[in-house]
Amino acid sequence: MLFNPTRDEARQFLFETWRKRTDGELLTPLEDLTAQLIEKHPEYHGLLAQPERHLAQDYAPEHGATNPFLHLMMHLTIEEQISIDQPPGIRAHFVRLTRKLESEHDAQHQMMECLSEMIWQAQRQHTEPDATVYLGCLAAH
Repeated sequence: MLFNPTRDEARQFLFETWRKRTDGELLTPLEDLTAQLIEKHPEYHGLLAQPERHLAQDYAPEHGATNPFLHLMMHLTIEEQISIDQPPGIRAHFVRLTRKLESEHDAQHQMMECLSEMIWQAQRQHTEPDATVYLGCLAAH
């Protein structure tokens, strides 16, 4: 498992995982989970097949660009949160949202918005991320 990787290390992990999947190589459990997430995002397949071209690319939110690397890593974060129910209650929110939206993937995208809100507030207030903000946002959806 990656522990606090740099931006480039996280991106290299995604590039290498996708390369291994497309080449039919054996994957670790984390790589397999990551490859499954990538498969749900065909819009990123071409980008992940060209690491030399996209490793250093910036995605400025003010230009309306979605950062595909951040998007995929947030999916991984949410998968981990659900698997260990951390913060407590996150799994129940996932189940509820999945039923409501009739899609695990759409539920994760809703969770991603709340996770982003928590991170944004922590950055703005120069504090640690507050799980109550995250869970409160989820409860409102």
